[in-house]
Amino acid sequence: MKSKIIPAFLLLVSAIFFTGNLNAQVKKTTAKKKVVAVKKITPSKKIVVVNKTVLIRIKIVTDSGTMVVRLYDSTPLHRDNFVKLVKQGFYDSLLFHRVIPGFMIQGGDPASKTAEAGAMLGNGGSDMSRIPAEFKKSLFHKKGVLAAARDGNPEKASSACQFYLVEGKIFTDDELNMMEMQKGIKIPAAQRAAYKTIGGTPQLDQNYTVFGEIESGIGVIDKIANMPRDNNNRPFTDIRMHMEVMMPGK
Repeated sequence: MKSKIIPAFLLLVSAIFFTGNLNAQVKKTTAKKKVVAVKKITPSKKIVVVNKTVLIRIKIVTDSGTMVVRLYDSTPLHRDNFVKLVKQGFYDSLLFHRVIPGFMIQGGDPASKTAEAGAMLGNGGSDMSRIPAEFKKSLFHKKGVLAAARDGNPEKASSACQFYLVEGKIFTDDELNMMEMQKGIKIPAAQRAAYKTIGGTPQLDQNYTVFGEIESGIGVIDKIANMPRDNNNRPFTDIRMHMEVMMPGK
């Protein structure tokens, strides 16, 4: 069977500058019977501009609640592409078109904005340029992360627009041990602890780019993931989204 984007997908800030002002100090010294001229002290070094990273957050408003997602700086290609699309209003009124309890919720298909009830979705955006994979060993599929969907391309490059949010499940040590044997990997202790407590989808690690995580509203994933759905995992009730880039400090 030829792989389609739906099944294949889940076979699965800007900078704030602040300047330390080195104000020249004026000192006036008065001696007996003699006035010393005012002396201006000039800094010997140039003013240093310090870069401070601003975390970029995206507000995702859905029919089932609101989530705030923080984008990772360590995946700049995915971060910048996502911010660009959000600012363009690309995601507004699109659906979470594929939901699987204990796994994930997927959205971002541009065809979902006007799709008829029951229509199969997931192929939209295939005409857009893929985003090169940005796998990081420190970024993994714990519950609540934002990751990029993709088709079966050998480079594992991401869809330019479709994404998913992980619900996942809680794993036991035995299950994680078996996964290590099957994949020939070693799951780091901190990641193992997360999979045993909050859960996730470790089977997807280093195969799909993770580029953000939910900071608030994680329960919305559970609500959406457990919506009644058809045989293509599309919810019977449309769940639309609206996104905006949050200003620093909000």
